Amino acid sequence: MTTTPVPAPAPQASARVPHAVSRLRAERLARSAKPFLARGGPKGERCAGCRLVPSHCLCALRPEVPTRAGMCLLMADTEPLKPSNTGWLIADVVADTYAFGWARTEVQPGLLALLADPQWQPYVVFPGEFVAPERVVTQVAPEGAPDGKRPLFILLDATWPEARKMFRKSPYLDRFPVLSLQPEQISRYRLRRSRREDHFCTAEVAALCLELAGEEQAAQVLDAYLDVFTHHYLQSKHQLPPDVNGSAHAQLRAALARG
Repeated sequence: MTTTPVPAPAPQASARVPHAVSRLRAERLARSAKPFLARGGPKGERCAGCRLVPSHCLCALRPEVPTRAGMCLLMADTEPLKPSNTGWLIADVVADTYAFGWARTEVQPGLLALLADPQWQPYVVFPGEFVAPERVVTQVAPEGAPDGKRPLFILLDATWPEARKMFRKSPYLDRFPVLSLQPEQISRYRLRRSRREDHFCTAEVAALCLELAGEEQAAQVLDAYLDVFTHHYLQSKHQLPPDVNGSAHAQLRAALARG
């Protein structure tokens, strides 16, 4: 028996200015010589605000939590185009999210200007086992640090082999400390699965960084929002309606209520 998806709430993406990842996606599409096809080939219309099919649109649930911390996404070439990319979710939640396409032979001036902005203390988020020990840190300077700088987490949004190449071939990042995460939990991300359980999707990494920076509510909201996105994505894939009364939606509502 075929289940007809329930109508989704009306999208609200048009009510907000497109965020950094959305703008990067538009720029990347404008440079494409041919249309980008997500895995599985053409599947019809997708919402421009959340990249899901309209029946499973997430735009009405898009949260935004005030944060002192910022996020800088360095994205591999096709990452902004993938419907399963979770960097998009980070930009939904954290207003001060910046996104740049990565290339080995050139660096965008806007990225260099951001890294030089004195309000920020950049941290390159990368496993410490691949880095010289003197660069590795496991904590973030507290809000009351003497220099008053805000943490800016630089996330390499790519597959693991791509991220390793990006880290090695980005000398402009060499002067910054490397934040090595030591999480206890294993990844819950189910859309593009890593072969290693200690490899996290980009949104999970961002949530862990927010927690280290003392942004507990933002971390919880991003974690819950990832679960809601994953639920909508997989329900759409199996042609089933999203369960708006299920545990994922309940956790997102609870995380937002803590504010």
